Amino acid sequence: MTLQDTPAPRIARGGKAIYGAPLGILMLEARFPRIPGDMGNAGTWPFPVLYRVVRGASPERVVLHGAHGLLPDFVAAAQELVAQGAEAITTNCGFLSLFQREIAAAVGVPVATSSLMQVPWVQATLPPGRRVGVLTVSKGSLTPAHLDAAGVPLDTPVMGTEGGREFFRVLIKADAVDMDVALAEQDILEAGRALIAAHPEVGAVVLECTNMPPYAAALQAALGLPVFDIYSLITWFHAGLRPRSFAA
Repeated sequence: MTLQDTPAPRIARGGKAIYGAPLGILMLEARFPRIPGDMGNAGTWPFPVLYRVVRGASPERVVLHGAHGLLPDFVAAAQELVAQGAEAITTNCGFLSLFQREIAAAVGVPVATSSLMQVPWVQATLPPGRRVGVLTVSKGSLTPAHLDAAGVPLDTPVMGTEGGREFFRVLIKADAVDMDVALAEQDILEAGRALIAAHPEVGAVVLECTNMPPYAAALQAALGLPVFDIYSLITWFHAGLRPRSFAA
């Protein structure tokens, strides 16, 4: 065997603690059930993910109180995920759009904090005269600052679930640990119908809340409109991290 015939060395690159799960998810600290389709249910994803719970970041504190004082905790948790092996970061609350720039600056990897970031993309697909509408867990808490941080026009039609019987009560107010899934779905459907009734020009819906994907199919069937959520955002996001290989 000549020197030219010697096989090139196979070098396995190190530097991480965990491999094969490039997406890191920052989780709120909550006790409600994470049903299939929920971002916090690992079985939702067709690929492995890394989770990190941010202690003290309750849904009520993040949604109703603007995540006040929690930025350092989210930055630290995101940095821990990157050190662990994450190549990109997302979060399990759309209201964390407020921290998009700060987290991205702190971790140096791609960051998608909120499902709301899809609104401009979806708007670009719609015909003239049609608009994107947003369904959120709490309309009263979704401020212009949240929308602006995600690149969402401030006049975007928005409807919340605060008036429902189950979804807001369990997820945000933590009135119970268990949840009636059928009632939660009705809350989503009623809010969606109210959104269209108030804004008939809506041609597609983006779900702010990362706990809403389990009900997206029912909502799409009820409204007859495209529905986008954190699942559609993150599967797109992951496709860039691990593009499909078409090599023979």
